[in-house]
Amino acid sequence: MFFARLRTDIRCILERDPAARSAWEVLTCYPGIHALILHRRAHWCWNHGFKWLGRAISQFSRWLTGIEIHPGAKIGERVFFDHAMGVVVGETAEIGDGCTIYQGVTLGGTSLYKGTKRHPTLGRDVVVSAGAKVLGGFVVGDGAKIGSNAVVIKPVPAGATAVGIPARIIMPKGENAGDAAMSTPRFSAYGVTPEDDPLSQAMRGLIDSTAAQDHQIALLWKAVEQLSRQRSFGNAQGDCVPQDAARAECFEAEKLAQLIGK
Repeated sequence: MFFARLRTDIRCILERDPAARSAWEVLTCYPGIHALILHRRAHWCWNHGFKWLGRAISQFSRWLTGIEIHPGAKIGERVFFDHAMGVVVGETAEIGDGCTIYQGVTLGGTSLYKGTKRHPTLGRDVVVSAGAKVLGGFVVGDGAKIGSNAVVIKPVPAGATAVGIPARIIMPKGENAGDAAMSTPRFSAYGVTPEDDPLSQAMRGLIDSTAAQDHQIALLWKAVEQLSRQRSFGNAQGDCVPQDAARAECFEAEKLAQLIGK
């Protein structure tokens, strides 16, 4: 059982980290896997009544790896603590299968009442990026992504992305939360995708809308000019369209789109 889980842990690191060159390198040089091995011992002690011993093992793991995991926390299979210096995982936190957690992450609690669910539950294949703080006893759905330095204080639906302080929820395009949970997730390092910035999305929408309006205004003035010329043919008054009418598009949509990284 121990060696089977160890092989699974090593395999998932080799799949997600292009810097990992061999199983031996992962086993000897990756603090994330050392933290998992020690946590499983500490968690067994905690569940079997050896509370102090469990805490002692977790403190030794913290000193050795820089990753602080409370022995009461529940961690699933194929979890990867990438770099992970400064990670803190609280007592009632639960981390689902296939999750990836980067450095500086806190899975913390906001309640002081003992015996309650104070820390978050991460579903399957969740990515929590560097510096993110997930605070509270709520659920982060399967396949969700937490952006770097985000402060998450409310549930995150499956497949969604949480970014900002406090975190804003961005739902995946073309699918709802249920579809996202059922689909096979595609791993994204540090949870980074081009569509995860809500401010950029808003700016892109405004730029596209303004460019479309500018195009329509130019077409309308051209139509008005053409009708004016037809009606005034042979009339001395000539063209009645104002000289400053916008007959051509002047809104620089491409230049603005480049500024926001579209």
